[in-house]
Amino acid sequence: MVPIPDWAKNLGARPISVIPSEVEGSLTIPAFPSIFSNGYALNVPLIDTTIYLDYLANRFHNASGTIESAHINKVEEIPRDFDVIVNCAGIGARELARDSELEPHRGQVVIVPKLDLAQAIVCDDAPLMYAIPRAHDCVFGGTNSISENRAPSAADTTAIVSECSRILGIEAPPVIVVKVGLRPFRKSGVRLERERLSDGRTLIHNYGHGGAGFTLSWACAEEVWAIVSRTG
Repeated sequence: MVPIPDWAKNLGARPISVIPSEVEGSLTIPAFPSIFSNGYALNVPLIDTTIYLDYLANRFHNASGTIESAHINKVEEIPRDFDVIVNCAGIGARELARDSELEPHRGQVVIVPKLDLAQAIVCDDAPLMYAIPRAHDCVFGGTNSISENRAPSAADTTAIVSECSRILGIEAPPVIVVKVGLRPFRKSGVRLERERLSDGRTLIHNYGHGGAGFTLSWACAEEVWAIVSRTG
């Protein structure tokens, strides 16, 4: 049986078995890929970023926030109008905060037409594979390599579509678009702490979440707010 990691156990993960009686308490999952003999399942929120990011932006605007785009080389360049600065620069914090522990973990995914999937499917065994259903399409993944190359790789696209199709037992679907991003992995873990700038302003670092940015976002935001509330 695939061992269930502690973090998944804490979220109520239960084993899956092709033969339900094989493991006490095992689940029977609809359309569980026949290529797998076992695994584990858990119920967690599934974010459709094509909807969720607009939702967050609208909440921010409705709270009188504004979004501006600019390039800065150091946080001191931010206008003095702002007493508190939160550094959520992702991989950019490597230069902005001079943090050598950050490294870019390149991830490529392929967006394909919507599939009839009852749940997201992830396989951590090499090669990494996941299929995540969304409202209007499906995400096939993926890759995880230390690289700063944001250009899509045709070879990666072929491998991703081939592996996901093999696992799901379907014909290779057409590719809508290919996306590449850099996960801001930090060797010693997330950096979430307060720093006082030389001009007296408060700087709160909140970066280094790797591939778990959405997962950790609300808890980290609450901690940032707690720091602001304590220190001003």
